[in-house]
This record gives sequence, structure tokens and C-alpha cells, in this order.
Amino acid sequence: MISLLSLFDDIASTLDDISVMTQTAIQKTSVLMTDDLAVNAGVVTGTAAQRELPIVKAIFIGSLLNKVISIAGVLILLAIYEPLLTGVLLIGGLYLVYEGAHKVFEKFVQRKEVQKTNNEVTITEKQRIKGAVKTDLVLSVEIILIAKQSISGSFLNQLLALSLVGLAASILIYGLVAVLVKVDDFGLFLIKKDYKKIGLGMVKTMPYTMKGLGIVGTIAMFMVGGGIISHVFHIPYLTAEAIQNLVMGFLVGFLVLYPVDFVLKKMT
Repeated sequence: MISLLSLFDDIASTLDDISVMTQTAIQKTSVLMTDDLAVNAGVVTGTAAQRELPIVKAIFIGSLLNKVISIAGVLILLAIYEPLLTGVLLIGGLYLVYEGAHKVFEKFVQRKEVQKTNNEVTITEKQRIKGAVKTDLVLSVEIILIAKQSISGSFLNQLLALSLVGLAASILIYGLVAVLVKVDDFGLFLIKKDYKKIGLGMVKTMPYTMKGLGIVGTIAMFMVGGGIISHVFHIPYLTAEAIQNLVMGFLVGFLVLYPVDFVLKKMT
């Protein structure tokens, strides 16, 4: 009887440790989740209303698979040679600041060219899903890597905690995406039910909400990527941490923008 009670006590203690580590990891990766939310909400925008949720569902399934790949990859690298994780984390950070710089460059420098290209090229549903899942894979790796820094203990504890973080991230992100893409439809429903003021308000504010999410997502890319670069190279904080990370991400992002674009053009 005493042994059974001790076993239950050990299980409860382990679950409590996993819960605490999971909560801390989710807090540390919340900025990346915001970025993932903004990116995927933008992917669904512009599609037929009846296809919005099926697209979100397909990307969600891909996201779950990405989390499995990310967790397995991180734990394998940890077992083989832990310093490799730092290299992978740095590459992900550089990718994030590059993507942030690319978004800013397209918005303010290549706006006319991008609009023309978007008018001429029709992106299929499969291409949307494939592109979103690829982006989610990069962000998934970064989420799991950053989460891993807050997780310790036995292999089983780490696996359970990382699995919970990955599952929570996908559910939170794509649950919110599903809600966001249906807000305007709900607004139209309210209009039909004679709740015109509320319905029109929801419909009119959604474009601004989506634009706001895009801005937040871009800032998040610079902040998270800049924070990773600062951490990897042990750069001392010269001012507030958030401001330094943002400035670092912005500068490095535009520093690597041209070389990366040049290499990508050569590859294609």
C-alpha cells in the first residue's frame, strides 16, 4: 500500500513538473506563435468562404506533423551532438529576420511589382497549403528549440513536455485562425438577423485586423530572430532587451536580404 501511494506521489510530482515546464515554454514561445498566427491567417485570406476551414484543417494537420518532425529532430540532435542545436537555432533566427526584411522590402520598395505579380499569377489551394506548411515547419522547429531551453529532466519528461507545447501551439494558432477567417461571415449572418450595427462593425474591422496581425507578425519576426542572434553570440544588452532584439533583427535581416535573394534566384 505504501509503495502504491509512493508511486502515485511520484506520478503526480512528475506531471506537476511537466505542467510547469510546459507553461514556461509556451510563454517563451508566445511571440513566435503570434507570428505563426499572422502568417497563416494571411494565407487563408482571399479564398472562397466555403474553402476557408478545409484549408485551415489541412494546414493544421501539416502543422501537427511538423511538430512531430521538430521534436524528433531536436531530441536526436540532443542525443548525437548538443552544440548542433545552437547552429540550427541560429539558422532559424536568420531565416526569421530575412523573412521580416523581405516583407518590409516588398511592402515599401517593390509594392507595385508585387501587386502586378499577384494579379497575373493565380495561386492554387494546394500551393497555399504547401507554402503554409513549409513556413510552419521552420516556425515549429524554432518553437520546439526555444521551448527546449525551458525543459529539463528525464528523456520521458522532455518528450511529454515538448509534445504538449507542440500540440498546444498548433491548437491555439489554428483555432484562432479558424475563428478569425470566419468573423466576417459571422458579421454577415448578424446583418441578415437585423443586428446590422454589430455585423457591419465586424465586417468593416476585419481588413484592419488582418493588416494589424501582419504588422505584429513582421515585428515578431525581427524580435525573435534578433533575440536568437543576440543570445547565440552573447551580445550584451545595450538598452532594453526587446528594443535591442528588434534593432538587431532589423539590421541583420536587411544585411542578409540581398545575398539570400541572390542565391535563391540562382537556384531557381
